[in-house]
Amino acid sequence: MVDGTGTFLPRVDWTQREDLAELVKAMGQGNARWVGGAVRDTLLGVDAVDVDCATPLHPEEVMKRLKDAGIRVVPTGLDHGTVTAVLPSGPVEITTLRHDVSTDGRRATVKYATEWREDAARRDFTINALYADPDTLEIFDYFDGLPDLDIHRVRFIGDARERIREDHLRILRYYRFQARFGSLLDGEAEEACADLADTLKGLSRERVAMEMLKLLALPAPGDTILRMFERGVLGVVLPEATQGTVDALEQLVSTERREQVDPDAIRRFAALLPPDKGVAQSVASRLRLSRAQRERLSRAAQRNESDIAAPRALAYRLGMECALDRLLLQGADTSSLKNWQPPVFPLKGGEIIAMGVSAGPQIAHLLRAVEALWIEEGFPDRSRVEHLLKNAISG
Repeated sequence: MVDGTGTFLPRVDWTQREDLAELVKAMGQGNARWVGGAVRDTLLGVDAVDVDCATPLHPEEVMKRLKDAGIRVVPTGLDHGTVTAVLPSGPVEITTLRHDVSTDGRRATVKYATEWREDAARRDFTINALYADPDTLEIFDYFDGLPDLDIHRVRFIGDARERIREDHLRILRYYRFQARFGSLLDGEAEEACADLADTLKGLSRERVAMEMLKLLALPAPGDTILRMFERGVLGVVLPEATQGTVDALEQLVSTERREQVDPDAIRRFAALLPPDKGVAQSVASRLRLSRAQRERLSRAAQRNESDIAAPRALAYRLGMECALDRLLLQGADTSSLKNWQPPVFPLKGGEIIAMGVSAGPQIAHLLRAVEALWIEEGFPDRSRVEHLLKNAISG
């Protein structure tokens, strides 16, 4: 496609930011174009989260020009030609035009390019290779990304297999973008991802986990996860998943909607695993999840039917997050937890001693006994707790 499409970005708030105008001015006429997610999302009517900029200027020149203009700039990725301008309305990554020299499926050796089309050719999908002039907001589309955006198709630039061999993570990125933007499947992309699924074994576990969690955090990932399972892709990165757990994910998504609970990636990840603590811990360790994520996955794996009988007791003992996870994973009603805060147990050891009980292990035993009764009775008020304590002491 020729340079310039006659299609323009709408003048939404981010395109009118004063700090972005100052950035563009500092870089010089014709040396900056917005690219990627902000352009794509704005064309779809979705709020842009991050603004990225491409430029033919080398990073050192970008940094000099911005510093001369009084704009703070940080060399966040010089190996990849990227610096970050720190602006009042948010950071902007600025990356020099590049083309790949060599790739091994995990990392690429790049050289700086001089043509916008060269830079576009190394990107993954056509809908991610859309550029916009910051002054006129005209779109530049070198690989028919605009028609793909119109029909909601996620398509690799050029040969799908070649793009995947350059970076194996693009398989998971394809499924994530397809779940988010796609309604029309691209046959070449689907076949390439399935045929080259084994290449995912060469990726770092952190990169795999990051992409899987991003996918699971989307509003409706169920159909995509099912397709990954049926095409043998999911089994490469998560062999613990079965048809049953894939179905459990779809049930969880439905339950979250019914209960009006926001999507959560770790909870949905738990649905893809059997309810087994050992399996959850093994997977969390393999994928190098954070300590908090590991603990949450492990607790979710210990769900059982007794959770459903006493949701508030569960929330009191294990926390609201864990209670919601376990209940939602079992398709249970969570209305009793809406707008409810776990109370504080209204009894201290000193109060028991003041009643004439000698200090020692018996104090802790009485506290545990009374607290258990208090939970069982649905967290009654202070007067009832005092009555329970007196009965426990006399008993």
